[in-house]
Amino acid sequence: MSRFLILLVLVFLSVSFFQCGGDPEPDNSGNNTNNGSNTGGGTLGKGQPGVVGLAGVEAWDKLAASEKDRIKNWNALFLHQSVGQDLEEGCKANGFPFDYYGPNDKTDGGLRGGIFVDVGGIANGNPSEKIRVFRENATRNKDLLQIAIFKFGYADVMDDNFEKVKTEYKAFVDALRAQSPTLRFVHVTPPLVYSTTSFEGNAAKMKVGQWMKDTFKNTDVIFDLQELESNNGVCQQNNVWRICTENRNTASDPSDVNGIDSSDGQGHIGKKAGQRISKALLMSIYNAGK
Repeated sequence: MSRFLILLVLVFLSVSFFQCGGDPEPDNSGNNTNNGSNTGGGTLGKGQPGVVGLAGVEAWDKLAASEKDRIKNWNALFLHQSVGQDLEEGCKANGFPFDYYGPNDKTDGGLRGGIFVDVGGIANGNPSEKIRVFRENATRNKDLLQIAIFKFGYADVMDDNFEKVKTEYKAFVDALRAQSPTLRFVHVTPPLVYSTTSFEGNAAKMKVGQWMKDTFKNTDVIFDLQELESNNGVCQQNNVWRICTENRNTASDPSDVNGIDSSDGQGHIGKKAGQRISKALLMSIYNAGK
């Protein structure tokens, strides 16, 4: 073989190496691409821990459309009961629907939402079983799930069980965090009802909500539903917060899925109020993955 041909072969091999065999450029953006147990949807950033309440509504409105749309590519699971349905309807009205999540479904394809009675046959008033069902579903989807959003119902947290709820919820979060180190959490303060009698448990719900903020605000996002429902305590009785009339599903603002509350021991959200309040939920999801 002539020297000229040998030179051509060497040049060809060098070009091939740099095009196909070299190391990829490092990612210096600071983004978390789920390089742990989660290998799900779109790229997550570092996130911004903290509490999202009333100010979250305006913050969401100020976001550029391109930034809002980022959350559509993040694999998030939102399990809840009826008040959560009101929030889902509000998110849908804002252009961010949650795809239905049922038994044995996968947490892929972006935002997924389901009710505990469908996913695990668990009704309101059984917080321990709701925690179990969420943990089982998160574990089954540990390679997909990026953002976990657990919400208690208004009948779950009462004066006689709130300390147990705190203990079980903390153990649940710790277990999922150990299993999936890159998993993000959006904690939701337990929803309020209109009645402030001790029997209905608003005081206990407030204690759990404050505990969530104290415990997780430095690592996770807390969606302060209580602040939004009560207009930051404007609606209260004897220092116990309650859902404001303007935020309830009354005759002037019924819920699409839950109609009108039939008693003061309920706390569903009206359609218009839900569209406004859900903006803070969307902002919470955005902060978890921004």
